[in-house]
Amino acid sequence: MDDRVKKRSYDVAARQAQSAATRQRIIDAARELISDGGYRATTIAAVAARADVSVDTVYTLVGRKPVLVAELIEQAISGTDHAVTAEDRDYVKAIRAEPDAARKIGIYAHAMRETHARLAPIFVALRDASSTDADARDVWKRISDRRAANMRQFVRDLRAAGGLRHDLSINDAADTVWATNSPELYVMLTVERRWSPQHYEDWLADTWRRLLLP
Repeated sequence: MDDRVKKRSYDVAARQAQSAATRQRIIDAARELISDGGYRATTIAAVAARADVSVDTVYTLVGRKPVLVAELIEQAISGTDHAVTAEDRDYVKAIRAEPDAARKIGIYAHAMRETHARLAPIFVALRDASSTDADARDVWKRISDRRAANMRQFVRDLRAAGGLRHDLSINDAADTVWATNSPELYVMLTVERRWSPQHYEDWLADTWRRLLLP
């Protein structure tokens, strides 16, 4: 009896692991295709072919293209194979534990450098598609609104540490962070202007300190 229960548990665990591996292969295939050809040109059939699975498997394990690209963005932001809420990210915990406002900015700039290296190609492709694709526009708006909310929380944390200029409102300071921290600007500087990621990080931290701190 115990052996049968153990075997069933093993079989279930093995199937779950195989399913998770297949799901991640689908997501990786979508990332490659969207980064290379853009959101509009990437079809579920092409993703299925790249991942060596059926179209039905893509729909079952992940979902339609908007769901797929949303998962890509979540993984890029979190740096893992699953979504992690802002409060549970290591760099957010480090920012909140750091008492010095200038060092908080340094931690955040470093985190954004790493995040944009993963996020920017997908985010820019989604932005371009959002002008004509309603589903893409919904995903774009949802992610953009959440980014803006996270920026406001970061600015509140700076103010609590005594590190925000008195003439800046929370909203204006958060919008400043949001604009200078955009994936589009990361691409412009690191691809079009050929900055190194380290140069971008140093510039971002310096810009925020000049614009936000007393």
